Amino acid sequence: MTIQTGDKVPSVDVGIMTDDGPGVISIAEIFSGKKVALFGLPGAFTKTCSSKHLPGFVSNAGALVAKGIDTIVCLSVNDPWVMHAWGESQNTADKVMMIGDGALNFTRAAGLEVDLSAKCYGPRCKRFSMIVDDGTVTHLHFEDGGFGETSAERMLDEL
Repeated sequence: MTIQTGDKVPSVDVGIMTDDGPGVISIAEIFSGKKVALFGLPGAFTKTCSSKHLPGFVSNAGALVAKGIDTIVCLSVNDPWVMHAWGESQNTADKVMMIGDGALNFTRAAGLEVDLSAKCYGPRCKRFSMIVDDGTVTHLHFEDGGFGETSAERMLDEL
């Protein structure tokens, strides 16, 4: 079943780049006691993800923080190396935490898996955005066709 407003985020491990290389972090560690803007997308370095989705959160990071967001997290079905390289290329620096869900731990547990095999991508994450307050989803959006419903600008409108 797909995650819904009011649900707790799944307590799973995801990949992150550390000073010592790829590491693992629990979702609970990221979300506990914080108000988090989480957005997920099909893949790093892909067209819409690189031209609209991630850049929107980077450019609006200050405005999101000003409206009460403690952490902004980007999740994709990629490994920590790829997420780190993509973050560097998009100048995410300390604005957006880049996490890799290469094993689909979060994606599957949250019911967000989509099969993009027809495009030779394989299993991926649906494009979504959510606000999570201390582990509970308070706002949730999915794309249905074009792009915009999961944008940083849409999230700002709700805060």
